[in-house]
Amino acid sequence: MNYFEFYNLPVSFNPDAGLVKQQFYALSKKFHPDFYINHSAEKQDEVLELSTLNNKAYQVLSDPQKRLHYILELKGILTEGENYSLPQDFLMEMMDVNEALMELQFEPDAVKLENIKKEVEKIASAMQLELDRLFIAFDAQNKDAEATILSAVKDLYYRKKYLNRINDSLLKLE
Repeated sequence: MNYFEFYNLPVSFNPDAGLVKQQFYALSKKFHPDFYINHSAEKQDEVLELSTLNNKAYQVLSDPQKRLHYILELKGILTEGENYSLPQDFLMEMMDVNEALMELQFEPDAVKLENIKKEVEKIASAMQLELDRLFIAFDAQNKDAEATILSAVKDLYYRKKYLNRINDSLLKLE
């Protein structure tokens, strides 16, 4: 059973946060181990498993990045240890940013650092806008376009991961 089924919600990149929280609390009460103290060991183990599942489901469904990763795995689009190749145009753009970061390591310059931060932020914002557009299209439940949408989401997922590493490098230069 996947987390969305467990919470009786449709698979969505933007589930209703209130419903997610409501389901979490309802299932937390239902599967609280203290209510099963006088039951058999098997029943206690079952309830403990369900309680753990509830906690994991809430952690994933309430965090946009974890939810994105989870849906891609759930749909079979993302596989563990996959060697995904980012598009050349993106890599060339990032190569320019990485070169500028290397230069800043040897010759610190607050103005250049701020400009790079703004550039990276602009790229991240554009990615997020595109992701939001794709999330809306996915949630519209157009099954014919689902594979295409998920493929584009996967590409943006990996681009964002790459950009996060650049942001980590920027933090080290501050």
